[in-house]
Amino acid sequence: MSLHPSLKVDSAGAQQRTVLTRIERIKDLMKKGKWSEEVSVIGLPKTKIVKVKAGRKKKAAEEPKDEKKK
Repeated sequence: MSLHPSLKVDSAGAQQRTVLTRIERIKDLMKKGKWSEEVSVIGLPKTKIVKVKAGRKKKAAEEPKDEKKK
């Protein structure tokens, strides 16, 4: 029996998540130094998610052109 195409997981089609879990938000606040143990875990401040874009590769430096080819 084969797997239906709609049930297959494709990593190329994976989208970036827009919501962090509570523990991910706490870890992010710890990295930024904005977390203290006295703060309640309920009602945490929002944390911005940095989207990583795939940059284009720069072309290699052009080779010097020969004046005349023999």
